[in-house]
Amino acid sequence: MKLAKRIGSISPSPTLAINAKAKSMRASGIDVLNFGVGEPDFDTPRHIKEAAVKAIEEGFTKYTEVAGIPELKEAIIHKFQSDNGLSYDPSEILVSCGGKHTLYNLAQVLFEEGDEVIVPAPYWVSYPPIITLSGAKPVIIRTTEDTDFKLNIDDLKNAITPKTKGLILNSPSNPTGSVYSKQELEEIAQIAMEYDFYIISDDIYEKIVFDGINCTCIATLGPEIKSRTFIINGVSKTYAMTGWRIGYMAGSAEVISAATRIQSQSTSNPNSIAQKAAVEAILGPQDHIKMMVEEFEKRRNYFMERLSKMGKVRCFKPQGAFYAFPNFSVCYNRSFKGRKISGSLELADFLLEEARVAVVPGIAFGEDNCIRFSLATSMEHIKKGLDRIEEALFLIEMQDT
Repeated sequence: MKLAKRIGSISPSPTLAINAKAKSMRASGIDVLNFGVGEPDFDTPRHIKEAAVKAIEEGFTKYTEVAGIPELKEAIIHKFQSDNGLSYDPSEILVSCGGKHTLYNLAQVLFEEGDEVIVPAPYWVSYPPIITLSGAKPVIIRTTEDTDFKLNIDDLKNAITPKTKGLILNSPSNPTGSVYSKQELEEIAQIAMEYDFYIISDDIYEKIVFDGINCTCIATLGPEIKSRTFIINGVSKTYAMTGWRIGYMAGSAEVISAATRIQSQSTSNPNSIAQKAAVEAILGPQDHIKMMVEEFEKRRNYFMERLSKMGKVRCFKPQGAFYAFPNFSVCYNRSFKGRKISGSLELADFLLEEARVAVVPGIAFGEDNCIRFSLATSMEHIKKGLDRIEEALFLIEMQDT
């Protein structure tokens, strides 16, 4: 069977083999600790679930407006005004089936063959494929721990060409936990205005920040940069609602209208019941957020303390989100039981086999020196997982001596 050319441009996720192997090991009774899941381990707050039950009981189970129910759009507008000081009209809001769907809709509308979209690496794994599926070319700019995994302005300028159509910013970042300061965003905004390209601001982790850091949205830096910024957000991370599949976008009415047309011919409206639950999430009690963030911060602190004792392994201290992205390249170019560890894929496989710990290889995020840990798991699992990793690394050291 001959498949469409576009599918040939999308490589299989390098994490699939690791995930499949971890599931197989668990199915055979092996105790595998999973640090790969990118979703809060807390339950959706009760008042949100009750809103969903009420929607079902009241028969709110039919099709809705493609771009989202007016009640939810108004809640999102309220959120932008109260949290970010940004004003939007309902025509400038689109509700979709999760943040990924929102980003896909936007890429289909904004980008096409011949366009280039700048993506700082490490990046969320879906950015490059979504850009590629639009016909555009992802232009990857590598960042390092030396710059806190943030864009160097000179590198950004050097990557810009007449074909540059957009730049994706994710702050706080998945996978690094890096957060851009207001001053850093002002510099990026100035370049976007000077060279005339769009900013796609992925703010899905905006409320999960540590150490009293303030998370600034680039659209707040003035009317001109707001007019060329599209904000991607959703309820999944902040409200532990990953499975509810509600994401949203704010931006110019013209683009929102076009993205709504795309959505009308693909998924139609987001889930009606989940939309009602999202209204309650955004407008209802917010107490759980502080509790959740405090717990993530405790886990991060413990993780960093333990990791600092693992020889030459180093890790940028995450400022937000619930991931850690340590550099394990000190373990590369070694072998264990005849298995060579030459990069993050082999290291992830080694940790799964020998330590029974599942992590995501950094190559999936564009940085092969690192591996990603999700700290959205219990402190008990984090302690046990790090114990196992320490023991596995000790085995490598013993073999080399």
